[in-house]
Amino acid sequence: MENELRLAVLIDADNAPRTALREVMAEVAVYGSATIKRIYGDWTAPNMGSWKPLLLEHAITPFQQYSYTTGKNATDSAMIIDAMDILYSGNCDGFVLVSSDSDFTRLATRLREAGMKVYGMGEKKTPKPFIVACDKFVYIESLKAAEQAAPAPSGKTAKKKSPPPAETATLSVKELIAQSVEDLADEDGYAYLGDLGTLLIKKQPDFDSRNYGYTKLSRFIAALDGFEIDERHNANYQGTQVFVRNKK
Repeated sequence: MENELRLAVLIDADNAPRTALREVMAEVAVYGSATIKRIYGDWTAPNMGSWKPLLLEHAITPFQQYSYTTGKNATDSAMIIDAMDILYSGNCDGFVLVSSDSDFTRLATRLREAGMKVYGMGEKKTPKPFIVACDKFVYIESLKAAEQAAPAPSGKTAKKKSPPPAETATLSVKELIAQSVEDLADEDGYAYLGDLGTLLIKKQPDFDSRNYGYTKLSRFIAALDGFEIDERHNANYQGTQVFVRNKK
C-alpha cells in the first residue's frame, strides 16, 4: 500500500498482557506496516517463558533488560533509549508504544514533537497523561471484546452478542460528539463522518466506538439519541458517504 506508515512497535513486557498480543498486532496493521517489532523485559524471569511462542508467531525481537531493583520496571530506560535511536535513524514514520505505564508519557510527547505519529495501546488502568500524550490511544480490553464479538470462521457457529445500549455512553461523550459535529457542520448542519472521526480522536485520543461495543462509529452514533444519519451516494467517490447532524 502506497504511503503506508512505517511503524516501530515497542512493547513493555512488564505492562502488556501477553494474551492480547494477536489483537494488538492486528490493530497495528490498521495503521501501517510494522517494520520494527521489539519487546523489552527480563527474560531470565520464570514467568516470562510463555511469551516465547507468541514472539515467534509475530517475529518480535526480545530485548533483555535485567531488573536491577526489586519493584522497579526495568524496561522503561531500555525502551526509551531504543526509541530515540530509532527516531534518529530516520527509518520509521511513527511509533506504537504498548504499555499501561505513565513513565512513557514524556517519550510519546518527544516523539510527536519530532513529527512522529504515536499510537498508544494499553489497559484501561493507563494513567491519563500517557493517553493524551499519544495521537491515538486504544484500550486493549476493547480489542479483546471486539475479537470475541467477531463472526465465527466458516463452518463454525458462535453465539451472537448484541452490542450494549448506546446509552451506556456518558453524557460527556455525547456532548463531545455533538460539539464536534457543530465544529464541522456545513450550512445544513451536516458533518462528514470521516472528518468527524478524525476530530474526535484529536480532541480525545482514547475515543473509540469499540469502547461502547460498536465496531463502527456510524453504528454507534446511529444508536445514540440526538443525531441524524444521512447516507449519500457519491459518483466521484464510487460509494456511499455518511454524514451526521445534531437533531434539532
